[in-house]
Amino acid sequence: MKKFINSVETVEDEMIQGLVKAYPKYLKKIDGHNVIVRANKKEGKVALISGGGSGHEPAHAGYVGEGMLDAAVAGAVYTSPASDAILEGIKAIATDKGVLMVIKNYTGDVMNFEMAAEMAEMEGIKVKQVVVNDDVAVKDSLYTVGRRGVAGTVFVHKIAGAMAETGADLDEVQAVAQKVIDNVRTMGAASLPSTIPASGKPGFELAEDEMEVGIGIHGEPGTHREKMMTANEITDHILEKILADIDYSGSEVAVMVNGSGSTPLMELYIINNRVADVLAEKGIKVVDTYVGEYMTSIDMAGFSISVLKLDDQLKELLAAKADTPAIKA
Repeated sequence: MKKFINSVETVEDEMIQGLVKAYPKYLKKIDGHNVIVRANKKEGKVALISGGGSGHEPAHAGYVGEGMLDAAVAGAVYTSPASDAILEGIKAIATDKGVLMVIKNYTGDVMNFEMAAEMAEMEGIKVKQVVVNDDVAVKDSLYTVGRRGVAGTVFVHKIAGAMAETGADLDEVQAVAQKVIDNVRTMGAASLPSTIPASGKPGFELAEDEMEVGIGIHGEPGTHREKMMTANEITDHILEKILADIDYSGSEVAVMVNGSGSTPLMELYIINNRVADVLAEKGIKVVDTYVGEYMTSIDMAGFSISVLKLDDQLKELLAAKADTPAIKA
């Protein structure tokens, strides 16, 4: 394993410290926990918290700031954060309007966030949650009961965060977050695995001419392995699965072509070229496109495509102001 780290024991701590030192205008760290909160606490509005295992940067701490998250909790690489750390995050950001938890659908994440919410409610904090399950590839994977939560989570952060900034109440913010979840679908593929620093070896093996179709963000198996396809072929396959899951016909949509960590932008733009053409051919209007690294898998070579069906409310909130290290609008 060749990585620019100091020791496997300090990867997460040093990463969080480096992030905060890069963006002191936006972020600060809670002492004793790998929890990032807004440098200037929001008052009088619903606060949002999310998180998960490290290794998905810029998710989730990169989305802490105006118009998105108020806190992000980082566990060890590909490992759910502990409930006590989540609780500290909730307490740090809580306002009289309450806190919304945005949880990706992994068993450990759901359990630990819900445990933290119960403890927070015992301290008089109003807490509600949504669980993101946008991956159309597989159901009941290694880490989940039901579909996995993947890159579509970023759209939930953006739109729910914008709704919170309007002064909406907790039920309204939860409702719009759930609307995003109900209308976003994602699927990915990978040509090379990621290497977790603590293990020092790739998480799985692929032959030189193989790809994993429908892979998860922790390297979980997808639907199948097959010979490498062209960018257009794999894009067509993924879009076929996504478009079969929701009726997007005649809709306006937002698209995210997300890199997994080691995929060149050149390749992501080639993929987006096909996405745009296919959607146009089907009469689906792309209102906004995100191309880049939004939810990575350390150094995996791969990508995912997310398509969010928009209505007037979602379109307005997606375009609303955001000022975070990873997304500005």
